[in-house]
Amino acid sequence: MIVTSTPSIEGHRIVKYLGMVSGEAIMGANIFKDLFASIRDIVGGRSAAYENELRKAKDVAMEEMIEKAKELGANAIVGVDLDYETIGIGGMGSGGSMLMVSASGTAVIYE
Repeated sequence: MIVTSTPSIEGHRIVKYLGMVSGEAIMGANIFKDLFASIRDIVGGRSAAYENELRKAKDVAMEEMIEKAKELGANAIVGVDLDYETIGIGGMGSGGSMLMVSASGTAVIYE
């Protein structure tokens, strides 16, 4: 399946728009706490462990979006947008927040 952030697929014609599809992944505060407790690979202000967790969350959100598009019969998703949001949750204890990664786009059929 073609997944692109552009509104069209170069060299192809979109013949049917099937609607918006999205996928989400939420990382809880415990993941952050565990990551920060075990970070030993910080170089120049970057953490490979933290970046890997964010990448995993992005991959989960993208796969969920792709599965929903397949259920609609799509062979591509155009106009894909990735968003990262911090969600504050009262009473969660230390940190009290979660990170949500969401992917959304338009499921289409192209020829």
